Amino acid sequence: MTEYKSYTVEEARRKLEHYCIYQDRCHEEVVQKLKSLNMIPQAIDAIVVHLIEHNFLNEERFACSFARGKFRIKHYGKRRIVNELKLRGISKYNIDRALKEIDEDEYIEVFNTLAEKQWNSIHDSSILNKKKKLTDFLLRKGFENTLIFDKINLLAH
Repeated sequence: MTEYKSYTVEEARRKLEHYCIYQDRCHEEVVQKLKSLNMIPQAIDAIVVHLIEHNFLNEERFACSFARGKFRIKHYGKRRIVNELKLRGISKYNIDRALKEIDEDEYIEVFNTLAEKQWNSIHDSSILNKKKKLTDFLLRKGFENTLIFDKINLLAH
């Protein structure tokens, strides 16, 4: 039989404060963490309210830092960022707010650099295969179709 450690509401609250301080979290992550600590629904609600009131948990701040980080570090496109935020239950307002964190010029610059680097790394004698591989790569990264097809037409000529 497995032993479950049980937490008082106070212990769980402190634990979750540290969890939120370490890294911005969305509501869903916090609720999952509390469920993993075997907290009852009333305790979960009380702790989430406490975290929001004391600014440990802020979904707008989470969405903005998530968008900045995924763009700057992993070079995700806007479509992928939007999908990832939707998966985490983030509101449309906060998603729109997060996308404003990405500078348009920087976005285009990162896209062009990524596309050119990938294009040069694909060693395929068929130009059609090369185009497909680049398209698939940029779609996985979450860039918009129009950007991708315009760039491919430029690179292929």
